[in-house]
Amino acid sequence: MSIGIVGAGIGGLTTALLLSQQGKEVTIYERSHRLGGRLSFQEGNGYRIDQGPTIVLLPDMLLTILEEGGIGRERIPLMQCDPMYRIHYKDGTIFHKYRDKQKQIEEINHVFPGESDGFVRYMNDMEQGYEQGNRQILQQSFLRKRDFFTYRNMALLTKLKAYLNVRGMAKRYFRTDKLVDAFSLQTIYIGGAPHLTPALYTLLPYAEHALGVWYLQGGYASLVRVLEDELRQRGVTIVTNAEVEEVLVTDSLVCTGVKVGGRIHEHEAIVYNGDFPHIRKLISADVQPIAHSFSVKQRSAKRKWEQVHSKSFVPSCGTILVYLGLKRRWSEAQAHQFFLPDSLDAGMKRIFDEQRLPDDPSYYVFYPTAMDEHAAPAGESVMYMLIPCPSDSHGHIVWEREVPVIVERILDDVERRAFPGLRAAIAWQSIRTPQDARADGWYEGGSFGIAPILQQSALFRPQAVPFPVRGLYAVGASVHPGGGVPIVMQGARLLVRQLMKEMR
Repeated sequence: MSIGIVGAGIGGLTTALLLSQQGKEVTIYERSHRLGGRLSFQEGNGYRIDQGPTIVLLPDMLLTILEEGGIGRERIPLMQCDPMYRIHYKDGTIFHKYRDKQKQIEEINHVFPGESDGFVRYMNDMEQGYEQGNRQILQQSFLRKRDFFTYRNMALLTKLKAYLNVRGMAKRYFRTDKLVDAFSLQTIYIGGAPHLTPALYTLLPYAEHALGVWYLQGGYASLVRVLEDELRQRGVTIVTNAEVEEVLVTDSLVCTGVKVGGRIHEHEAIVYNGDFPHIRKLISADVQPIAHSFSVKQRSAKRKWEQVHSKSFVPSCGTILVYLGLKRRWSEAQAHQFFLPDSLDAGMKRIFDEQRLPDDPSYYVFYPTAMDEHAAPAGESVMYMLIPCPSDSHGHIVWEREVPVIVERILDDVERRAFPGLRAAIAWQSIRTPQDARADGWYEGGSFGIAPILQQSALFRPQAVPFPVRGLYAVGASVHPGGGVPIVMQGARLLVRQLMKEMR
């Protein structure tokens, strides 16, 4: 069996790993000169730092999938972050998040007296919901509506109060806005706003406390090298600088291969790993309007094809990313730190509802040198700052004019609040905007695929079999079960199981 994979992001690489482990012939076509997609490094002037994902969540899911694909845990050196991260509030309050339940209770009692009972209730209520959600949502595909609308799933959604948003759910446990922020900001990990993301995603902040926050030694993007080396050793064909021009689909809705550089490459199945909405530009013109000579089943498939093919998607938020090489180190810093404004909620509404840059932005700082002394040359360090912002879909933000202003403001702020002497230590700086993300093929310049809103979650998100086309599959941050490296890898696992089932 010959299988072609369009795109070498973490979804495509994991799919190739699992398929090659079962002896399948796999070819990967990647438009860039490197593999990894969002999981890559930003480099310059002798410095290197993760370009995108940094926080490792759900470590057991990640390691188990890799083991299933033949990569042992000993090859993935994870380091647990303790504390998980530090939150800086605008008024000077500092709050640490811990995996250890007793430590977290003590921290809440110290910083927010009288709120620890809410945390205990939160953990107790979410424990069972997380286990069920993992089993019934993350580990299942929803290729048919009836696969989702079961009594067990409806009971789970009721228990998790899915009709609320993540921020609204946090308010049920915490009275202080600062704690509400601390237990709802995690939606930004997947490009969503706390006030717009369904409460089902409350399982994300819970998972931090249940399973911990981890750091992959060498950087999260070093996982790509492990996967690439393994795939090449197995004989998987990897073609870089190879942009797929067309995904070939016959008039009878069968996928037969791809066209690259004007040449047709035939495969028995194609897996699409680009940002999902872009697949519509690649489907061949052979898919014609419904013909009366077709069977009832074919005409039904055609109608379903047209409905899905014409659907519009809401992109996730964008990010302004500032990468720094620094000539010194800060001994008291944490690897992961969040800096919040007077009102996180107001800032998120300005980004997501008004599609404007906030006057007082929130931002995240990744400082890997706090965990890994080899992340930078001796005595030096690297850092990146992530500033949530609108995607590039509306076109009214002049990035060239506004980004330098917001970056200067953030540099001043982070120097004052946590990294004294930062500016004087800068030896290298690089900036990425949603325009750069769009140029790299990210949908509408969003950093996390399509947004995790209700209409784009679970059943309503594109599935591993996205169209009524035989032999065409999809994986990635915009495909169920969603964004985040381990979750995308879980999507690859679901895809491979479905593909093998259909091929049998």
